[in-house]
Amino acid sequence: MGAYILRRLGYGLLILIGVNLLTFFLFFTVNTPDDMARLNIGGKRVTQEQIEKWKSERGYDKPLYWNSEGQGTEQLTKTVLWERSISLMKGDFGRSDSARSVDIGHEIASRMGVSLQLALPLFLLQLIVSVSFSLMLVFFRHSKIDFWGVVLCVLMLSISSLFYIIVGQFLFSRVLRLVPISGYAPGLDALRFLALPIILSLLARLGGEARLYRAMFLEEIGKDYVRTARAKGLAEQVVLFRHVLRNALIPIITSAAGYLPYVFLGSLVFESFFGIPGLGAFVIDAIGGQDFAIVRTMVFVGSALYIATNILLDVAYTWVDPRVRLN
Repeated sequence: MGAYILRRLGYGLLILIGVNLLTFFLFFTVNTPDDMARLNIGGKRVTQEQIEKWKSERGYDKPLYWNSEGQGTEQLTKTVLWERSISLMKGDFGRSDSARSVDIGHEIASRMGVSLQLALPLFLLQLIVSVSFSLMLVFFRHSKIDFWGVVLCVLMLSISSLFYIIVGQFLFSRVLRLVPISGYAPGLDALRFLALPIILSLLARLGGEARLYRAMFLEEIGKDYVRTARAKGLAEQVVLFRHVLRNALIPIITSAAGYLPYVFLGSLVFESFFGIPGLGAFVIDAIGGQDFAIVRTMVFVGSALYIATNILLDVAYTWVDPRVRLN
């Protein structure tokens, strides 16, 4: 297994380099340092002197890919690509391109805790509620409960998450006044601000997750080992929880692992709409302000999390099913 993990880490490093280069290329295909300077300086009349000063302060006054005026390795290292993107591989996130010029590493560290407060409870609740609801539908399969449960899942799946947000804010914040409409507070007061986005995000994802898990469980129920368990006289509840659920852990883990990077990166939509100062809102603000330094960093961090998640996912397969071998 050790050799397999090292090989996957090597592949992951190559992927990170490729994602980093592609992000840099795509961004500067549609933008130039001069465009970024004009946007960040603001105002109707921006002089070329102001643009050059902004570029010099943030390291965008050098050539993008190749410095023909440099000597030796400086032709490669004295470029925007090396100083602003390759540096990410060393963990040097630098400062943002905005007028505030914040420390990106510090912002990630401080905002990640806020995102975890929203995403971690949501991740656990989503997994528990979706699995439990789908097991209930399978237990009452071919009944009216199963039929209307599937109809409910399809309806929930068909509704946009924006609809849940707008209706939820109007009903629970404006009409019933049970929770604040947006904002955030540290400590235990955060529960008042996070309760509504957690519930609404759970509802937005429940339909699709429950249908997926229901299909998995129905596929397992038709297999020979389930018929053998029933022939031994085991109750249907025991068959579902002890046998079907256990043998469906691999697809469940696969589905759940796809959400793990969002646990750390936050929810772009919900954090933005509810004014939660997490990493999701951080990314949205950076995209709106064309802050390349923040965008490239978050793309890099997101890619690293996805690679790490997939490696952990492969290892988890061996824990839940001893028949899986990593070669």
